[in-house]
Amino acid sequence: MADTLDDGAVPEAEGIAGAIPWHFWAIAAVGLLWNSFGALDYTMTQLRNPAWIGQIDGEMLAKIDSAPAWATSAWALGVWGSFAGAVLLLFRSRHAATAFAVSFVTALVSFAWQYSAGLVASPVLPMVILAAVAFFWWYAGKMRDEGVLT
Repeated sequence: MADTLDDGAVPEAEGIAGAIPWHFWAIAAVGLLWNSFGALDYTMTQLRNPAWIGQIDGEMLAKIDSAPAWATSAWALGVWGSFAGAVLLLFRSRHAATAFAVSFVTALVSFAWQYSAGLVASPVLPMVILAAVAFFWWYAGKMRDEGVLT
């Protein structure tokens, strides 16, 4: 059993570098769930799943189809970079931070194009998504620096 301090607190991980904090698995699981939705959306849209794209009006679908290759590539890298970052976080890989960084930059490029093409009526959802990716990027970097990710 862990020793306790005079005030009843347990010493932080007994001084072991890289000890996994209590919040790590919760944040990693939420990250995987959050980023799985982006992967699902990208996949179902690209595969033209009728149930999925049936919710998209024809004009918007035509804009998606006419997107330049760089914009579609940025969308793919943004989505799959974040998904990879979440998986790497669960595997406690130090490369999670890099994956989230790539995702953030490419998602920013993708959202800029989507906004300029009229695919995004309000910047609120893209800002929420970018804030989430920024948080996971920061968190992965913090866990890497603390030795949790190796």
